[in-house]
Parts: sequence; C-alpha cells; structure tokens
Amino acid sequence: MAAAKEQEALSFEAAMERLESIVNKLESGDVPLETAIELFQEGMKLSSLCGSKLEQVERKIEVLIESENGLHKKPFAQANEDRGE
Repeated sequence: MAAAKEQEALSFEAAMERLESIVNKLESGDVPLETAIELFQEGMKLSSLCGSKLEQVERKIEVLIESENGLHKKPFAQANEDRGE
C-alpha cells in the first residue's frame, strides 16, 4: 500500500523516467524471470499512473477559440475533436 502511495506522489516526469528504466532493463533480457515479472507489474502501474495524470491535465486545459462572437473557452478534448484530431 505504501508503494502505491509513493507512485501516486511521483511527478509525471519521474514516473516516465522510471518506466523508461524498467523498459530498458526488460529489453536487455539480462533480468531473472522473477525480477522481470516484478518490473513488468511496476511498469504497468506506472503506465496507468501516467495515463491518469495525462487525463487529469487534459481535463484542466482549456483552449481559447476564436469565433464569430469573440473568444470563448472550450475544453481541450472538445477542441481537438472540432479540429478532427
């Protein structure tokens, strides 16, 4: 439980760095099976954490859109949909 709280306290950048480190270790193939499984599990949790943090940021971002009636705020996700992204 303490490890989960520690991961949640990680910044997005720190979580991505740790995830890259895990991927590099797993790709090297020089990791014992038990360690590889533990690293894989940690990597999955970090991946989920990073995705969650990105979703939170995306919800907070608002884009100013120029329209016929002047400027108005639009949620980030909706602005991307309007542009066909």
